[in-house]
Amino acid sequence: MNISLLSLALIQSFLLAMGQVMLKFGLLRMEPFGWNLAFWRSALVNWQFALCGLCFGSASLLWMYIIKHYPISTAYPLVSLSYVFGMIAAIVFFHEHVDMSKWIGVLLIITGCYIISK
Repeated sequence: MNISLLSLALIQSFLLAMGQVMLKFGLLRMEPFGWNLAFWRSALVNWQFALCGLCFGSASLLWMYIIKHYPISTAYPLVSLSYVFGMIAAIVFFHEHVDMSKWIGVLLIITGCYIISK
């Protein structure tokens, strides 16, 4: 198993999921979307929206490193780990209910990532 690739993919996937969480938190505090000054002002002063950008930017930089140093056929499927982190974040931060079929899907993703990283 390529532990270094798996470790980097876990970090990158975590950053992607946290970016989505911060985006949702930020959007909940912003004005409704529109091409007006009120919306853009609410975006520019929203720290969750800024943190979302930092998470996505960091994930992108890490992704550039990953695909430069590892085969993309192995690295790209590992990005699906962000779905696992996203579902856990939905439960922890947004108190969403996750049914058994979603847990089975997460198990399949984890199993697939394990097989790919071997």
